[in-house]
Amino acid sequence: MAIFVLSVIILLGLSFMTPATGISMDFEPLAHPYPRQSERDHMVTAQLLTRGIRDRAVIRAMREVPRHEFVPVEDAAEAYEDHPLPIGFGQTISQPYIVAYMTEALGLNGDKRVLEIGTGSGYQAAVLAKLGVKVFTIEIVEELAEGARQTFDKLGIPHITSRAGDGYQGWPEEAPFDAIILTAAPEHIPQPLLDQLAPGGRMILPLGKTLQKLIILTNTSSGIQRKELLPVAFVPMTGETQTGSSNH
Repeated sequence: MAIFVLSVIILLGLSFMTPATGISMDFEPLAHPYPRQSERDHMVTAQLLTRGIRDRAVIRAMREVPRHEFVPVEDAAEAYEDHPLPIGFGQTISQPYIVAYMTEALGLNGDKRVLEIGTGSGYQAAVLAKLGVKVFTIEIVEELAEGARQTFDKLGIPHITSRAGDGYQGWPEEAPFDAIILTAAPEHIPQPLLDQLAPGGRMILPLGKTLQKLIILTNTSSGIQRKELLPVAFVPMTGETQTGSSNH
């Protein structure tokens, strides 16, 4: 369940993002680079560093994960370009910048547990897993869930537990989570997901029906704090969220 970013939103993102500072443009060699490494390095330099992505672990993960393995064969040539791509079933794989931005916003490290709602192609989960965090990911489209599992196995990406199902109720038996990420847009914030957010945890999601806002919620001792980040346009979240109600 990935993002579709309108060109006007990409331009909006460029208008207020400043170039990164303090990060060398000369990358250290990766121990086990996948094919097309030069394309990923260019993607990181041209699309991420110039828009302000600074977290070194996120940058390394984006360099390591072979995005071309998560897109249909017919679109593999475009895998490292600055836009989303279709993955079937009305879904897309997110623009690389948005994947990096959402990952960085969660402020993760290797001892965290992360719930992803909307596995889609599996690319976002793979990037999260490269940070060393333990990822639990749910996909409502069974065919996409199975395809993502096969890609994880093919690439030998660890720390990912996946299942097919409706993500509205989260994964109660594995809660609480240090971070929750939604890669499809609900019209309201699912309360079951908030209930599964650990103290100090963060949840990032696109919120709204058509043009949405990317928001981040932090579970503080004084309650849930909300901050708006970017204007975005994601595919809608489906399933129980479409019949639920909200006070948020």
